[in-house]
Amino acid sequence: MSELGEIYADVERGVFPPADGAVRFVPPPSERDSVVVAFTAHFVVAADVDEQWARPYVPDGDFTAPLNPPFLYALEQKLGRQVGCIDVALLAPRLEGTPDLHLEQADTSNHARVERSLEHRDDVRTYVTDGAVLTVGRGLAGRWEAAFEVDPTYRGRGLGRRVIEAARHLVPEGASLWCQVSPGNAASLRAVLAAGFQPVGSEAILTAESAPDR
Repeated sequence: MSELGEIYADVERGVFPPADGAVRFVPPPSERDSVVVAFTAHFVVAADVDEQWARPYVPDGDFTAPLNPPFLYALEQKLGRQVGCIDVALLAPRLEGTPDLHLEQADTSNHARVERSLEHRDDVRTYVTDGAVLTVGRGLAGRWEAAFEVDPTYRGRGLGRRVIEAARHLVPEGASLWCQVSPGNAASLRAVLAAGFQPVGSEAILTAESAPDR
């Protein structure tokens, strides 16, 4: 398991990094992903960069610099990658039993949401229900991640909450489920919170190609 994976595993157990203002540097979790993660007063830069190079941008004790544009832009130039957006990272434990929403596993790889999931995750499974699509797969540092999209004609009925809550039943025994949401996507953020997810941090993922959302 990568160092970042170990950090996420601790967070899934409720053990968070110390709120000490530190910026920690660890190797990227894979060739696919580099990321800057913010927890409460603690930051992790998981990227193939020299700490000495980065320190002028991100001194310890600066609670805003690691996710501010100057450092993220410098990382883009250094790594030849692009930052999609800064997402809220939310986490929920697995739910036992079966979902109360009927989902069918399907191959909808021509759907834009599914295409993005296939680019950013492994072992992706796609589920559909009337008015929505859901993907569950292994994402950043091997953690289980879910993404969903509700058809515009079905919005405002609570379907998003039911879909992402159903996803909590679809991960293996003992696993937790992560979800990343842009802070400006208020409807999705409300749905994820209502489905029992808790915000645990924020993160900016750098990929080889631009990825507006995950």
